[in-house]
Amino acid sequence: MTGRPAPPAPRRPAARSTRTRILEAALHELGRNPDSTLADIAEAAGVARRTVYVHFAGRSALVEGIAADAAEAIRRAVALTRTPAADAATALARFVLTLWPVGDRYRVLIDLARQDLGPDRVDEVLSPARDTVTGILALGQQQGVFHTRVPPAPLGRALEALLLALLDGVNSGTWSDDGTRAATAALVAVGVGSGVAATTVHRLHNTGQAHPPH
Repeated sequence: MTGRPAPPAPRRPAARSTRTRILEAALHELGRNPDSTLADIAEAAGVARRTVYVHFAGRSALVEGIAADAAEAIRRAVALTRTPAADAATALARFVLTLWPVGDRYRVLIDLARQDLGPDRVDEVLSPARDTVTGILALGQQQGVFHTRVPPAPLGRALEALLLALLDGVNSGTWSDDGTRAATAALVAVGVGSGVAATTVHRLHNTGQAHPPH
């Protein structure tokens, strides 16, 4: 993809700390108001506006910084779900439970995606998660635990839309969840009975098996 900023050079610890503080402030301020200015973000971070420009050339670079952090968090979370589960329903529940905190942290990007990132960058950020879900859905269809009326790839995109809608509900205050309700909804959406879905999710959640150990 063209037009993306070059990877930043290695930073000194103090500079990394300031950059992190700016990004944390941006997550909060842009989540509160997607039209927040760099001045608003600088004030929330406790730095001068010119300090923001030292780390980010402008709003687009700042949003790209958030997207880059989100992409790395998604890659790490996906890596935690790669240990095979006994069945696809367990694998999908584990996936949603593991990824939900990442989605919750970076849900501000839902509102910023169209204006600031563009579809190609969104696809790039979500690609590892999409590939993993497609594989889980294909396995579940082979095992007969997920419905087969829709092929794995488009079914995965439909599931993605559901989960993004739930995260958007968190943004608007209409949904609150630690991931268990979302994981249960995901299983039901792909054809698992509601009772089995709830049991699977709560077993993983209550026994600390939402993802395999490091």
